[in-house]
Amino acid sequence: MKKTFPFLLSALVLVLLQSSFAYAQTLPVPGAHQGSAALSVIPQPPSDITAKSYILIDFDSGLPLAARDPDVQREPASLTKLMTAYMVFREIHAGKISLDDEVTISERAWRTGMDGASRMFIEVGNRVRVEDLLRGMIVQSGNDASTALAELVGGSEGAFVDLMNAQARALGMHNSYFTNPHGLPSEEAQYTTPADMARLARALIRDFPELYGYYSEKSFRYNDINQSNRNILLWRDESFDGLKTGWTSAAGYNLVSSAKRNDRRLVAVVMGIDAPNHQRGGVIRANESQALINWGMRFFESRKLFDAGAVLSEPRVYKGSNNTVQAGLPEPFWVVFRQGQGDQLEASMELFQPLVAPINVGDTLGEIVVTLRGETLVRQPLVAMESVESGGVVRRAWDSAALALRSAWPF
Repeated sequence: MKKTFPFLLSALVLVLLQSSFAYAQTLPVPGAHQGSAALSVIPQPPSDITAKSYILIDFDSGLPLAARDPDVQREPASLTKLMTAYMVFREIHAGKISLDDEVTISERAWRTGMDGASRMFIEVGNRVRVEDLLRGMIVQSGNDASTALAELVGGSEGAFVDLMNAQARALGMHNSYFTNPHGLPSEEAQYTTPADMARLARALIRDFPELYGYYSEKSFRYNDINQSNRNILLWRDESFDGLKTGWTSAAGYNLVSSAKRNDRRLVAVVMGIDAPNHQRGGVIRANESQALINWGMRFFESRKLFDAGAVLSEPRVYKGSNNTVQAGLPEPFWVVFRQGQGDQLEASMELFQPLVAPINVGDTLGEIVVTLRGETLVRQPLVAMESVESGGVVRRAWDSAALALRSAWPF
């Protein structure tokens, strides 16, 4: 026994030395030295933005580049129609309705927006194709078309609104609430935020690329009436291909826009712009959206560092059926950084210690941290890509002793 104890102690120390994993480990950064020349000065976002709230995000990552009060709740006005479109696109994508389906126009749909608001000019009892209604809602901002589509998908406007709010929660739009499918003023308060609208626009473009093209159409003719898209950026800059304008006297002038240049897409949302008339309001919201997009394209880059599901480490696990566990990322890891500074990015992996079984898939094991010149840019959880069950009696006893030794003699 006297000879056995020193042997066991030596074995434990050897195991600890072999399996000890550093709390932080440097990771290679893909794409280093591929950036353009670094800019000496990065200006602040355009200082002449008059929108009460705005946000500019990188489409691929969803990360913000600039913002002002992005989570302040404001009236959405016709930006509401983005959620209506998302719901209709979802049904088309799932094969539950088609673009060629015909909808019988109800009196409720016909009456919607008759008091000076935007209309497609559909008639009661007429049968109108889903595709025409979509164009009427997206291009002409038709409130009547929005109600007709809502009745098709939800069976009634009220049921559709319930679906809208459920979908908003599913998309993470926790500061949004809709009371109708078109955004006209209602007795019950309705609201959203620039951050939520950017999240919705990103989801719409990402989830339904085959239908997103409707947002780039400049005009639509129906019932012998030709109406132009109110998003004047479609005429001004060919890189812009959507999305939606909005206005009510309470909301001010709003615009959700998106542009793609050299395979990079940005999304801008401006809300609460004051203007003396519609012409001036349309120009201001376009100018401010374009200024934000130009600024983001000029001064920032984005890069995907790691793919979803990539195994980045196999750290030591104690008291488990396996001695290690695969650690990786549940989602792609993107960073946004100042143009030309990609070669200065540094990534490290910080692991929780010690890792003790049982471990389930998706359990957080640590995090990936990316810094630029010592400043943290982004953190993302590092999770278990596999499960590790508890080990047998011998394994648990052995590792308990190893952990006790490690606690008494940390290294």
